Amino acid sequence: MGFLMSDDIDLTAAPPLADAVDSEATQETPTESELDRKINEHFAGAVVRKDLVKAVKGNAIVPSYVLEYLLGQYAASDDEATIQAGIDKVRGILAQHYVHRNESELVKSKIREKGRFRIIDKVSVTLNEKDDVYQASFANLGISGVIVEASTVNANQKLLVGGVWCLCDIEYFHNEDARVVPWILGSLKPIQMSNFDYQGYLESRAKFTTDEWIDLLIQSIGFNPEMFGRRAKLLQLIRLIPFVERNYNLVELGPKGTGKSHIYSEFSPHGMLISGGEVTVPKLFVNNANGRLGLVGYWDVVAFDEFAGKKKRTDKALVDIMKNYMANKSFSRGVETLGAEASMVFVGNTSHTVPYMLKHSDLFDELPESYHDSAFLDRLHFYIPGWEVDTIRSEMFSDGYGFVVDYIAEVLKSMRNLDYSDRYQQYFTLGSDISTRDRDGIHKTFSGLMKLLYPHEQATPEEIEEILRFAIEGRKRVKDQILRIDDTMVDVKFVYNSLTAGRTAVTTLEEDEYPSHYYRGRAVAPGVEHAAEAPASAADRPIAPEPVQAELFQGQRDFMENQRGISYENLLLPYLQGATEIEFHDPYIRQPHQGRNLVELLALIAAAKDPADEVTFKLFTLLEDDMEYQQRQLQMLSQIVNGAAQQGIKVDVGKDPGGHDRWIRTDTGWRINLGRGLDIFQKADGGWFDFGTTRQEFRQVKAFGVTYIREA
Repeated sequence: MGFLMSDDIDLTAAPPLADAVDSEATQETPTESELDRKINEHFAGAVVRKDLVKAVKGNAIVPSYVLEYLLGQYAASDDEATIQAGIDKVRGILAQHYVHRNESELVKSKIREKGRFRIIDKVSVTLNEKDDVYQASFANLGISGVIVEASTVNANQKLLVGGVWCLCDIEYFHNEDARVVPWILGSLKPIQMSNFDYQGYLESRAKFTTDEWIDLLIQSIGFNPEMFGRRAKLLQLIRLIPFVERNYNLVELGPKGTGKSHIYSEFSPHGMLISGGEVTVPKLFVNNANGRLGLVGYWDVVAFDEFAGKKKRTDKALVDIMKNYMANKSFSRGVETLGAEASMVFVGNTSHTVPYMLKHSDLFDELPESYHDSAFLDRLHFYIPGWEVDTIRSEMFSDGYGFVVDYIAEVLKSMRNLDYSDRYQQYFTLGSDISTRDRDGIHKTFSGLMKLLYPHEQATPEEIEEILRFAIEGRKRVKDQILRIDDTMVDVKFVYNSLTAGRTAVTTLEEDEYPSHYYRGRAVAPGVEHAAEAPASAADRPIAPEPVQAELFQGQRDFMENQRGISYENLLLPYLQGATEIEFHDPYIRQPHQGRNLVELLALIAAAKDPADEVTFKLFTLLEDDMEYQQRQLQMLSQIVNGAAQQGIKVDVGKDPGGHDRWIRTDTGWRINLGRGLDIFQKADGGWFDFGTTRQEFRQVKAFGVTYIREA
């Protein structure tokens, strides 16, 4: 995050706020809510308290679904004594059997001395064609070439593609022949549920209201539903659709730290998360050399992490095969045409705000050039607006009850065979203007949301309308951006008709927020019948005369103690407006009130600029000497950087090379010397009901002076 010197302040060194809070928090038993009691009543044995995963994980680098599998065996209860006994049991199992990479030699010794020992490790298998045998490799134990029975491989074919977490009994038998591996696989059991009662799941679902059920699902993925609004909850649940819907193509682009990839690495044993740059045609589809299917043949979901990046190198052959697969559910490499059911998910970070992308390019702007292609993008069924998803914070995690991850993963997998895409048709119809491909995208999203929220098919017309609108919006976001990329595409009116209430046009949230940028070059908004109904584009609006710029004061200004009516808005903003780069030196951005001062200044800058413009703000400050205080300071600065980025202000933090001077310089030629920096206001204890909390003008100031210098 630094920019000018080698000793810049590294905010990446700041631990996540959640970790810091956890380390200080005392272990308390959470109070069981009414919803938690209801969950335990109807899903006894299939749910677990979600905060227990952190309690048992320790330093084990193991997916949550593995830990919840074990917790589901021993701690799936609402009885505190049973839970504590279960936690102790799971901790004991992990301590005894989970293989840490740095303890692999110790575990090997245990196997040798005991002759047979049980371990928890990630196992992958390859076929040794020369000897015609299957051989296993153990990721953490660090051994390979272990013979595996063909029947074991046939029963667990994911061992061949990506590997599976397993409970294994390993035996040791030394042989004088150095070519013979001394390790023997005694038994192998994948860590995933073998069966469940689907009919019982449907019957229990009927006992919950829609709000209760949504909250149960949100708790199941580890979040506290009280921290999310209705729309935010639905955006989180969209991430689950690839697990419940075959061949579903989903994209999510947004700021970092919002948990985009978490679901695909931690939530289900049926999902595979891979780096966008680490996949090849043979690995993903089929290896022509041996005819072996790739990832799409064995996994329900294949997710590409860190997919964004304009300059990323891509394989043109991979892009072409992927296009065909995403459209037709089949692929061919010149030998034969094969089919698969894996859903494809693409997640990546954005580096610009939404209005900036809308003004200068499109919402797919961050994708590699080979994928920034209308034919590829048109295969996507839904675009999750990642900029709407909050950065993950400690208070967002749940200590309530949710489904054991492996249980809900199996439920979702079983529903991939069902099709709920027509369940809206008794109440609504889609507009005739919507193309077949758009209709398919809407149908698949609607079907997925129906399976997640209303698997028992008991939804009111209002509830069906809610998820139908959501499905249309996600596909509309895709299509509207394609129109910016490919002007041969035909404009579409995304509307639906109620059999009782008439026609409704669907808009995206960013369309409503930034119409002048969204409708760039388009006279009428899709779905609007007459131009008079459309939001005015920038080109259509009357041109207002430019305001006359008053001459800004130069020189020294002094302010008396207890003076009111002073604010950053009248003191600093006139000199900062129009600047695209602002340099701010203050060695004392350390305490919470100093961080608040900085945020108030940044908020003013953000509000004054065009939402589509970006400003670089270079902050030079110093770190606390005490490590505990420094950690809190870094956390505060990290939060400020992330929050400012969402408003189009790129804050870079570096070490202040000067002494105690505090000053501002802009690329428009102004230097402002600040005697007290931003710390000009007296301490107030009025809380949220104090007018000064809302407006700086109502606060009393300390005595201070400011010098304005025109440098250019």
